[in-house]
Amino acid sequence: MPRTAKKNQKAKPVKNVINKAVKKRKDKFSRLRGMKDVLFDEQKYWDLVVRKANDLSCFYGFKKIQTPILEKLELYERSTGKVTDIVSKEMYSFIDKSGEKIALRPEATPGLVRSYIEHGMFSLPQPVKMFWMGPLFRHEKPQSGRYRQHTQFDLEIFGEASPIADAQLILIAYNFFSELQINVQIHINSVGCKECRKTYLEKLIEFYKERGKRSKFCNDCKKRFATNPLRLLDCKEESCQEVREDAPQLVDYLCDDCRDHFIKVLEYLDELDIPYNLNSFLVRGLDYYTRTVFEVISLEEMEEKGVSQKRQISLGGGGRYDDLVEYMGGQPTPGCGFGIGLERVILKIKEKNIPIKGDGGDFIFLAQLGEQSRRKMFLLFEEMRRAGFNVRQAFTKDSLKAQLEEADRLGTKYTLILGQKELLDGTIIIRDMESGIQEVIDYKKIYTELNKRIEERKNIDK
Repeated sequence: MPRTAKKNQKAKPVKNVINKAVKKRKDKFSRLRGMKDVLFDEQKYWDLVVRKANDLSCFYGFKKIQTPILEKLELYERSTGKVTDIVSKEMYSFIDKSGEKIALRPEATPGLVRSYIEHGMFSLPQPVKMFWMGPLFRHEKPQSGRYRQHTQFDLEIFGEASPIADAQLILIAYNFFSELQINVQIHINSVGCKECRKTYLEKLIEFYKERGKRSKFCNDCKKRFATNPLRLLDCKEESCQEVREDAPQLVDYLCDDCRDHFIKVLEYLDELDIPYNLNSFLVRGLDYYTRTVFEVISLEEMEEKGVSQKRQISLGGGGRYDDLVEYMGGQPTPGCGFGIGLERVILKIKEKNIPIKGDGGDFIFLAQLGEQSRRKMFLLFEEMRRAGFNVRQAFTKDSLKAQLEEADRLGTKYTLILGQKELLDGTIIIRDMESGIQEVIDYKKIYTELNKRIEERKNIDK
C-alpha cells in the first residue's frame, strides 16, 4: 500500500482495541443445547444405576463389550433404516478428512451386530450374550430426561431363537427397575415376521386409504404412509391416534410360528408374574424388529382438574431382530435385545425421592496442626489407605476448625488429630465425631484402637 494511503487511514484508538480484547476474554462458554454436565452431587445416582446394571448383567451371564462412538454412516442407514426418524432427522453425520461418511453412534445394536459379524462370534458357543453401556447421540428436541447425548444400558442375545430369550430380557429389564424401587409395566406386542407382516401391511394401507383418514395425518405421517406405513401406528400426535383406533391389529395376521412364539413369551411372563399390557399399536421406531417388541413404561399419577390421571413415560424398550445379522452380511443368526436410557432412570429416582446411600463405611478423617504434623499425617494417610481403611483428609486446610467442619460434612465416624504436642509425645488424638469425646492414644496403637472401635460400633448397630 502507498505511504500516502497509510497516512490517510485513521488509526483505531488503542482504548477501543483493549476494550474489545477484554470483552472477548470475558465471554463465557456454555454447554451445547441438549448436552449435560453430571456434577458432583449427581454422581451417587450414576454409581447406583451403573452398579445395578453391572450386577444384573453379570448375574445373568452377559459379558461386557464396548464399540466405537464413530461408525460408518452406511451401518445405520442399512440397519436402522434410511426413513426412520433416527437416521433421517436425528443422526449426527459428517464427511471426515479422508472423505468417508461418518456418523456419531445414535443407537447401540447396529454396532454390536457389526462387531458380532466382524469378529466371527458365530464360531463361539451360542448364544452370545453382550452387555454394553455408553453414550448415544441424537439431534432431537431436548425433553425431560432426554438429551442429545444420553447414556444407554444395553443387553443383546445372539444365536438364540427360543421365546425364553425374549422373556429373560424382559425379566432383567423389569428387575432393573423394581430393584431400584421404580414401578413399571411392560407394554408388549408382536410385529410378526416379514411374511405375515406383508399381508398385514396390505390391510393397513387399505384401511388408511379410506376417505378422510389421510387428511388428518400430521406432516410426518403423510411421509410415513408412502415410506413406512407401520410407523403410522406409533405416532404420538392426537389426530393420528384418533384415526388409528379402528385400524386392523397386527396380532390377528400373525402366521402360526409367530403366533406360537408370542404366546410362549406371554406364558413365561405370566409364570414370572411380570405385569404387562398387550399394546396392539406398539411397533417401535426401527425397521429391523421382528416378532416380539416391548417397552418399559412408568405410570405416573397426576392430578388434573381434580381427577387422578396416569401419564405414560417410556424408560426403555427392545425386541427381537432375527433377520438383522444376515441382512448386515453375517450368517443367519437370531437376535434380541433391549436398551434403557439411564438419564430418565435417574430422573425417576429423584422424582420419587428414593434414598441413596452414600459411599458408606466408617470414614476415618485425618486432621493436623503444623507443617511437621501434616507431613506425618500425609504418610499415615497412604499407610491406612493401603491397609484398607476408608480414610479422608483436607491437607490443604491449615485451620483445625475448617478440617473438622469438612469431617462433619462427609459424615466421618472418627477423626485422628495430630498437633505439635502429640508429635513430640508420640501420641495422637482420636475423636468420636458423634459424641465429641476425644481420647489421647499411643501413636503406635492407632490400628488396634480404630479396629476395636469399629467392631464395637458394628455390634451396637446389630
